[in-house]
Amino acid sequence: MKASQTAENGILSELGTRLAQARLDLNMTQEELAEQAAVSKRTVERLETGQSVQLSNLIRIFDVLGLVGHLNRIIPPSGPRPIEMLRHHGRRRRRATGGQAAGPAKPWAWADEKGRS
Repeated sequence: MKASQTAENGILSELGTRLAQARLDLNMTQEELAEQAAVSKRTVERLETGQSVQLSNLIRIFDVLGLVGHLNRIIPPSGPRPIEMLRHHGRRRRRATGGQAAGPAKPWAWADEKGRS
């Protein structure tokens, strides 16, 4: 198993454990949570045991558990940096330029040595 899969499994397991505890703190059964979130009980079971579920179902469960407001801690809203605002004339950036295509690397040389090869 790759290290990234191991990390992913660990995160899913921890998330499931925490969501189960949040549900228990509200004194809800899995069935009650599923009904209020409009998902199947099996979806709640899968999530709490660290298995993958659809993102829309996770958001529904977060909503019922009162956790949607905490998403800003995971992914805080970001605003443009002042230099970016100047560079883009006050408009927010909408696309990434990606990495520039790198050609074959040329050996570095001092400016006065460039003509001597």
